[in-house]
Amino acid sequence: MNFKWIRLLLMKNYKPKGRLSAKQYIDGILKGDRVLLSRAITIIESNLESDKILAKEIVQNILPNAGNSIRIGITGVPGVGKSTFIEAFGKYLITQGKRVAILSIDPSSQRSKGSILGDKTRMEELANLQEAYIRPSASGDTLGGVANKTGETMLLCEAAGYDVVLIETVGVGQSETAVHGMTDFFLLLMLSGAGDELQGIKKGIMEMADMVVINKADGDNIRMSEMARLQYQNALHIFPQSESGWSPVVSTASAIKNIGISNVWDEVLKFKHLVDENGYFEKNRNHQQIQWMYNNINEELKRLFYGSKNIADELKNLEADIVTSKISPVKAAQKIIEEFKKSI
Repeated sequence: MNFKWIRLLLMKNYKPKGRLSAKQYIDGILKGDRVLLSRAITIIESNLESDKILAKEIVQNILPNAGNSIRIGITGVPGVGKSTFIEAFGKYLITQGKRVAILSIDPSSQRSKGSILGDKTRMEELANLQEAYIRPSASGDTLGGVANKTGETMLLCEAAGYDVVLIETVGVGQSETAVHGMTDFFLLLMLSGAGDELQGIKKGIMEMADMVVINKADGDNIRMSEMARLQYQNALHIFPQSESGWSPVVSTASAIKNIGISNVWDEVLKFKHLVDENGYFEKNRNHQQIQWMYNNINEELKRLFYGSKNIADELKNLEADIVTSKISPVKAAQKIIEEFKKSI
């Protein structure tokens, strides 16, 4: 008797307490029910095998209703005021008749794996608006702080009728590459007056940016913000033009004073018009979908590898051999990979 298939069948039919059917979640999402949307996202983020099966069914069935939003990645140096900016930007978008979803990635502790998830507190006014939906998620152990299920969460929000999806990253680092790979427009927030502004330019991040906004341009900081804007604008000329055909722009803003916020949206609309006309928008979305598949393959292979008891036992033995200099780390890595190949 094949016990493996019996176990899988039981697992497929098993539904944890409080779980609804996939159809109930899907119907709720399509009606814009925020409670069911949140519960569905919880399933998406769950590591339970039964929830993974349910999550795949939900995502697969909402796909025809997803993909209609403008996806904007927002990042910036610590202290730049990302949450304040996003709240002001989100409130402005709502005045323009948009429904806005904010997916905010909070850093997880490498010790406890816990996360503060305080973005609803930091964006209290926006969180209370019916046209806004804020979902903080813990980064877990994924690349640079981007939650593993952000892509699926984004699709659910789009299916629920949100016109603009804002993805806030933890901060300037590796996570920007991941967020850039799932959004249409990439916004970089910077500060003036924190030393030499050009020292803040990291080539990889600047090349990804479609727009740079010097935030906190108010009071005594207005003149320095304008100087920083000119410096960044001049620096951007060094970089080759993006494949999208768009020339990145630099502007100043004050989220707390609500200055320059409408200009950011104007630039996003100009960008969208350009990439729709030249075909880059569809081309980029298609590329992102394919890359998303490969990312999921990599995650599943990683899960299978570290989820194997034989591999886990062997790794412990190799760790002991490494610290006693019986084997080099490179040789140990090769040995464990060979062991894994035998089990495939």
